[in-house]
Amino acid sequence: MSVLTYSSLCLSLFLATSFFIHPSNATTTTTIQPSNLVNKVCNQTSNYTFCVESLYANPKTPNANRQELAYIIYVSAYLNATSTQEHIAKLLNKNANTSQRPLLLRCARDYTKAVSKLAVAYGDLDSETYNSLAIYSRTASAAADDCQAAFKGTHSPLTTRNEDLKGLCEICVFVSKLFVTS
Repeated sequence: MSVLTYSSLCLSLFLATSFFIHPSNATTTTTIQPSNLVNKVCNQTSNYTFCVESLYANPKTPNANRQELAYIIYVSAYLNATSTQEHIAKLLNKNANTSQRPLLLRCARDYTKAVSKLAVAYGDLDSETYNSLAIYSRTASAAADDCQAAFKGTHSPLTTRNEDLKGLCEICVFVSKLFVTS
């Protein structure tokens, strides 16, 4: 069994046994008392509120150690990217002959790359190989940037999804730094 297939299987099993809520449905940060670990991560991000709400969308976050927090955010980013892939496929079917088709096809390729890198990162978490996590996260974030750039000068139906993936990947980068020894 290949490493990627094994990682995908493990990821699927983890997803099947976990309960996730979209960050927009999460309790606001005014009622959340973030753990020290969550504060350490979220204080480094560009959007503290998004970070806390994204992490606390998972009920396991309050008691999570760094390994569990890494799984929580990488799975959240992966789910976001795969959901966006599905959304792009629906848009392509709906807008089959519009001027947005080539842009959506570019985004489909970008999100294939993002999903792939996040799946590899998940596999690295399983094997306790942490040194490339930030690279994979930045690559997935860059894919969202590339997708957004495709729509330059025109309305993108993916702006919110691209921004969410970038935010989740930023959190992934800072969580990955919890494993780097100086």
